[in-house]
Amino acid sequence: MKATTIYDVAKEAGVSIATVSNAINGKGNVSKKKRDEIFKVMERLQYQPSVIASALMGKKTYTLGLLIPDVSNPFFSEIARAIEDLAHSAGYSLIVCSTDNRRERVDKYLRLLEQKSVDGVLIGTGMENGEALSQLAEKSVPIVMIARESADVSAHCVLTDDFKGGSLAAEHLLALGHSRMAVLSEHDEVSSSVERVRGFRFALFEAGIALPEESIAICDSSIKAGKEAAAAWLEREEGRPSALFCCNDLLAIGALQAAREAGVRVPEQLSIIGFDDTILSTVTHPALTTIAQPMEQMVKLAFDLLVGGEGHGDSSSIRQRIVMPPGLIVRESTGPLEA
Repeated sequence: MKATTIYDVAKEAGVSIATVSNAINGKGNVSKKKRDEIFKVMERLQYQPSVIASALMGKKTYTLGLLIPDVSNPFFSEIARAIEDLAHSAGYSLIVCSTDNRRERVDKYLRLLEQKSVDGVLIGTGMENGEALSQLAEKSVPIVMIARESADVSAHCVLTDDFKGGSLAAEHLLALGHSRMAVLSEHDEVSSSVERVRGFRFALFEAGIALPEESIAICDSSIKAGKEAAAAWLEREEGRPSALFCCNDLLAIGALQAAREAGVRVPEQLSIIGFDDTILSTVTHPALTTIAQPMEQMVKLAFDLLVGGEGHGDSSSIRQRIVMPPGLIVRESTGPLEA
């Protein structure tokens, strides 16, 4: 079967070849209505412009990259889906890369995105340094960080006030009368977790309560890791915490499982609070108290910075750091300690 050409699209849409080309490349005075009509014809005829040819000619490829730590984490899968929807509406394709916060994977995927000549990259994964982005930056590829930031990466960023989120968690537990607390945190290269722990400790400090280093368990970001770390706390006969702050909902769900298997009642004997407010937090038993991130607003702002007007998608524009407020969502997993 003969492949559809730009000539076929132009004929079917009743426009010139130049108009089709301008619609694809975002040039000329093609109205939004006409551009949408042309793209509908392209979809119906299954016409695919040559991405490689466009890249060689210095044109847009209408392809974006997204680096996230783990696509199985509901928070990041929700981000990926929301970005994909926005990208599709704007005529872009999205390449999603799951890095596990490993530097070698980050480097590999960034090289891949460079080879694909993507028009921009969204980074939601941990970045130890900015060296891996140097080649993309040299080619003036726009980069925006979402739910993450790094002092070594020169890019726009949209994130939650993680320090405030940690403080909100501590203040909630303090208000319930808890003083023996422990933390399940992700690794140090995850900037969001570092800030959440810092905010939690600060709120405790202001209340006159110290949080020693041995009360912070460093975990992989998974339900299994959260379960194992929480189980270690619950096995203690003395000094067992009455409340756990978990730096994401996956760790908190693991802690809930550990408590159930240890016969520890939540929240009567142990309060557990998570972070992210993913869909999983509403289906646990008991339902999970958590700190919510305004994910939809963050995605929209990050996407607009990457591909929007006013020079926001231009890597030479002034760097913007947009910080969104978190919110406390109280459900059933936290309460006053049983007498």
